[in-house]
Amino acid sequence: MRKNSFLFSAKGLCIAAFLSLNTVMYAQKTADISTLSEKTLSNILEKNRGYYTQGKVADYIPELGKMDARAIAFSVVDKNGKILNTGDVHKKFTMQSISKIIALMIAVNEKGEANVFDKMGYFGSEKPFNHFSNLETTGKPLNPMMNAGAILTTSLISGEGEKPFLKVLDMVRYITKNPDIDYSKSVYESEKATGHRNRGMFYLMKNNGLISGNEDQLDNYFKQCSIELTAEDLAKIGYFFANQCVRFDGDSQYKNADIAQLIESQMLTAGMYEFSGEYSRMVGLPSKSGVGGGITVSVPGKMGIGVFSPALDQHGNSLAGYHMILDLVKQYSLSIF
Repeated sequence: MRKNSFLFSAKGLCIAAFLSLNTVMYAQKTADISTLSEKTLSNILEKNRGYYTQGKVADYIPELGKMDARAIAFSVVDKNGKILNTGDVHKKFTMQSISKIIALMIAVNEKGEANVFDKMGYFGSEKPFNHFSNLETTGKPLNPMMNAGAILTTSLISGEGEKPFLKVLDMVRYITKNPDIDYSKSVYESEKATGHRNRGMFYLMKNNGLISGNEDQLDNYFKQCSIELTAEDLAKIGYFFANQCVRFDGDSQYKNADIAQLIESQMLTAGMYEFSGEYSRMVGLPSKSGVGGGITVSVPGKMGIGVFSPALDQHGNSLAGYHMILDLVKQYSLSIF
């Protein structure tokens, strides 16, 4: 009996040791982001390339409907500022809603968080990005990531005429260290000509006393959404907020841990529209999407990720982009949870 008990105990210890060793090995395997390479990104991209067939390119803004659904790109800026690229990394697309996080940073830097969020909420939402939500009830936008809140945010940036837009553009150029970035005039004109829903939000907020200016302020919002960049630029933006507003090359001119925390918390709460809750569960990283097909991702203290694929899911998020991010997160255990 003692012999059997001893054998049973020894067997149990061996199994426990084996499982423990495998757990450690698995943890090391998933956590070792130093092994990340362009080949890794390429493998993930190829695995998910076909998702474009299940999505749809945004066409409610006519110019966006001209994007090639097959285009796809994947970029990472690692902890040391090293850039890894694969796919159509030179393909330009418009920021759209991703510009909202830049405008929010500028508005809060100028006006202070309390003054900005006195006029809107920190809330998430189960409603689409262009929903009027509670503008007709409380009169305030739910958050700065939905269109109403973003239009208000841009209107809070100081300056006459297109000065607020130029501040957003200059900040994008600074963060990406890419002075050639500009906005697409054709996309801007297309957004302005068809943006009646956004115009309705603008005038509702003006009626509620949140906005005092004229449609120049709305034009600035349309222009910021029309800024063109690449997946690599998005990875640099993700890196910037992941590292307390320090640029990928170490430039710390705008270093501000509090602003970075605010932006990342809003990205996590509402950055993927009404899909944000499920996205937080599956990916678990601050992210911001745009209907141009891009998603920027911040891995706090570690890296920035940028993806591009213009075929969108029903929420307005890049379908292949989401799956590329999800695979990378799982492979390297990047979730903050």
